[in-house]
Amino acid sequence: MLIISSADAFVLENMRSYDAGQQMQEPWACRLLSTCLVSNNIHTHRKGGQVTEKRITAQQLGLKAGLDEANEAALFKWLLASFLFGKPIQQSVAERAYRVIVEQYRQDTPAKLLRCGKRELVHMLGQARYVRYDLSTAERLLKLSRKLIDDYEGTLTTLCQRSPSEEDFVRRLSEFEGIGPKTVEIFMREAALGLYGSASAD
Repeated sequence: MLIISSADAFVLENMRSYDAGQQMQEPWACRLLSTCLVSNNIHTHRKGGQVTEKRITAQQLGLKAGLDEANEAALFKWLLASFLFGKPIQQSVAERAYRVIVEQYRQDTPAKLLRCGKRELVHMLGQARYVRYDLSTAERLLKLSRKLIDDYEGTLTTLCQRSPSEEDFVRRLSEFEGIGPKTVEIFMREAALGLYGSASAD
């Protein structure tokens, strides 16, 4: 579910009314809108003079088919993407970070991330300009990978098999350092169908 406060809605509605030749006059309004959209995993762009919102999806990352089949490679890639998207940072930056790590450097499994190490991960995040959270993100991704390997044989499939229910799966996922409600929400939004045969509430 997209959650926008009344204040956020006011700013968004006013921003929608501007045409391409106008700009928002209040800096606080721009910051509020940006925070609102980032927190809901949304891109903004102009189309026909209007500001529209576009949520990043697994389809855009080429993961939809794999997620629908609960493919392990797709599941981990989507978890990595959800982890990056779940931070309060521009979603275009988060998407770029994902593509640098997974597509350019092929660091797409827990074992590969651990072998890569913190210094290289920080370098990749910096290359993507994911600089606000580069050190903490690198550290938490390594801890996530280590816990997945130590506790669940390195796979989300095993985590799912050991979870009696979808609720228990979510609980276990939330125990990973750096995975909060927003990351879980993003991940389950598209992974739940393949894992449990039902789409997560949006």
